[in-house]
Amino acid sequence: MTIPPPASRRLPSPVVALAALLYCAVLSGVAAAEGKPAGGAPQDKPAEASAKKAQASPPVEFDKYYLVLLRRGSAWTPEKTPETQRIQMEHLAHLTRMAESGKMVAAGPFDEQQDPSYRGLCLYRTDTLEEARKLAEEDPAVKAGRLKVEIMAWYTEKGYVAFPKAKPVK
Repeated sequence: MTIPPPASRRLPSPVVALAALLYCAVLSGVAAAEGKPAGGAPQDKPAEASAKKAQASPPVEFDKYYLVLLRRGSAWTPEKTPETQRIQMEHLAHLTRMAESGKMVAAGPFDEQQDPSYRGLCLYRTDTLEEARKLAEEDPAVKAGRLKVEIMAWYTEKGYVAFPKAKPVK
């Protein structure tokens, strides 16, 4: 039996942790691009800095991904049976197919989080949310009700995130 940590030591949900991480990464990148120290203190007066930025900065371009959060579904159980093991193997095969197709750039399970209903995430590179949803819902573990999906668009400034092992989209 695992005893949960005291509330003061619990980790934030994966969504909050991801948002905080991305917020810090973006602030660091913006500060570096603007020639500011890591704390973000401006070198020039605000009006001068805004004018310089408007003249020198090209428009920001973004890459768009679809973040698929995998959560325990209504049929999830902790027991390992031949059926649950078969579904897990089919789930992993589905993720492999998605990666090989280039439609998914990263995936992995969660651990050490406050809410055990979060099981993992997949990051899809598709044209639409509907396409990402369709592909995620083809997962045998989702079809069996062991997992359910929550999907949202996620943007990163071009060049900030790379997935060197991801295959190109076919």
